[in-house]
Amino acid sequence: MPAASHTVTVARPIGEVFAYFADATNSAGWRSGVKEITAEGEPAVGTIYRQTVSGPGGRGISADVQITDYVPNEKVILKGISGPLRPTVSYLFTPAGDGTEVTFALSAELSGLKKLLMNGPVQKTMTAEVSGLDRAKALLESGSA
Repeated sequence: MPAASHTVTVARPIGEVFAYFADATNSAGWRSGVKEITAEGEPAVGTIYRQTVSGPGGRGISADVQITDYVPNEKVILKGISGPLRPTVSYLFTPAGDGTEVTFALSAELSGLKKLLMNGPVQKTMTAEVSGLDRAKALLESGSA
């Protein structure tokens, strides 16, 4: 199963950091694979985000996600509901002094032919995507977010 995670400590209060990541529309500003994204409501369990991500050759692929778990200042979990992959996307938040520790993780269950053909490329993409958390940290700390 392809999976990747990355953790950073952001020098901003947990409420501010949580609000930024809970609104998945912000991900287009720091995740290189997100081409466009819109929300069908405010962040809460059941909210759907319609997104287009970069696919093979740079072509856009629909990869909508829905919030399945939402605990303010603690976690946001989203599950893919469209597209060739249905990843689980998680953000976990922990107070860290005056800042906030954030863990961003991606995972996807692949089986059959998808597992055989896509496991390596999906792993590579997930590893690259979670490294974008460093960009989000820089945006938040600079006040540009």
